[in-house]
Amino acid sequence: PRDGVPANPGAWLTTVGKRRAVDLVRRQQTGERVVEAIGRDLDEQVTVDFDAAVEDRIEDDLLRLIFVSCHPVLSPIARAALTLRLVGGLTTGEIARAFLTTESTIGQRITRAKQTLANARVPFEVPGPSERAERLGSVLEVVYLIFNEGYAATVGDDWMRPALCQEALRLARQLQGLMPGEPEVHGLAALLEIQASRLHARTGPDGEPVLLNDQDRTRWDRLLIRRGLAALDRA
Repeated sequence: PRDGVPANPGAWLTTVGKRRAVDLVRRQQTGERVVEAIGRDLDEQVTVDFDAAVEDRIEDDLLRLIFVSCHPVLSPIARAALTLRLVGGLTTGEIARAFLTTESTIGQRITRAKQTLANARVPFEVPGPSERAERLGSVLEVVYLIFNEGYAATVGDDWMRPALCQEALRLARQLQGLMPGEPEVHGLAALLEIQASRLHARTGPDGEPVLLNDQDRTRWDRLLIRRGLAALDRA
């Protein structure tokens, strides 16, 4: 952004491509990682019913795992932090930024959350429709914080991580289909759709940030705006 064409354009493009690929790989490996992490950290005597986790009306794998991780035995903050780490794939530093606290504090919360699940012998199972309501607030918080990290990245040379924004949008839309009678679900979807509509206009030709009042509104995504306003009406 400051000096024009990089001294080594090939290496620069390779680095950017690698970072884009990391987001994709993270998403693809999420399911395997969360099962491995939970299986390693929980007590061996905990009953793990994987059949129950699969045989559920929540069709999206990632959304299913988020509901599993947001167990009511944990405090709301502990649920969100643990889920963002194990399922969302965010680093401890990224989660700490989301909660405006230190990495050590978040690390301790995640460790205590794992221990709490182990001590309570919590089974690895998807909550039924009647149990989802008490977990919904934490699930919405997790989806929002995933979007937030994509909208304003904590680390790296890129100001935004659009792949995370798109993943959060996808999860919000899945929630709309799963729980169409919940106003908060449509409210979150409206917020994310409208915010995402400006992604292409938030940076200039050289990658520099463009403030809202200076953005080229012809670059705003009209489809996302319409979807956002429709979600707001449903809410």
